[in-house]
Amino acid sequence: MGNDAERYRRFLSGDDEGLREIIEIHYSGLTLYVNGIVRNISDTEDIVQDTFVTLAVKKPRFNGKCSFKTWLYAIARNRTYNYMKRHRARISDQQIDELITLSDGTDVQRDYLRSRQNIELHRAMRGLNGEYFQVLFLMYFVGLDTEGAARVMHKSKRQIGDLLYRAKKSLRNKLEKAGFEYEEF
Repeated sequence: MGNDAERYRRFLSGDDEGLREIIEIHYSGLTLYVNGIVRNISDTEDIVQDTFVTLAVKKPRFNGKCSFKTWLYAIARNRTYNYMKRHRARISDQQIDELITLSDGTDVQRDYLRSRQNIELHRAMRGLNGEYFQVLFLMYFVGLDTEGAARVMHKSKRQIGDLLYRAKKSLRNKLEKAGFEYEEF
């Protein structure tokens, strides 16, 4: 199988299976990440599809200065903000508690987050300021380190550290008000 960078190299060499594997591995995570920003599943599906089309058609160069996952999430974030600029009038907030279900009926939230505690945590995070959601999602659900989150969000490592501190504090307050305890925060 190999890692994601190897899968992408295989795709660039003509093996379409490499891109299919990347999509299979990262589709749900990217969907939850993008939906946390735009809060509209229809727009989210368009943006995630556009992210993978960018890989397939434009074939951007992966230089290896960061992990492939960091690079892919940075592309998705850029595609998200470009989409939001073009369609600002169309984007509308969904209810925070709405399940994230794709047009084909797939419950992305349940499939990706797996545990009830993580689902509740993700729902609470969706009610936070956009940057707070992004930094928490990237670091705790995607597994990026401070440097990776900084690359995706176009911030310094120090800014990410400060943002993470404030995001955790805000989430902790929100969870405590709801009577929910989560040890990692």
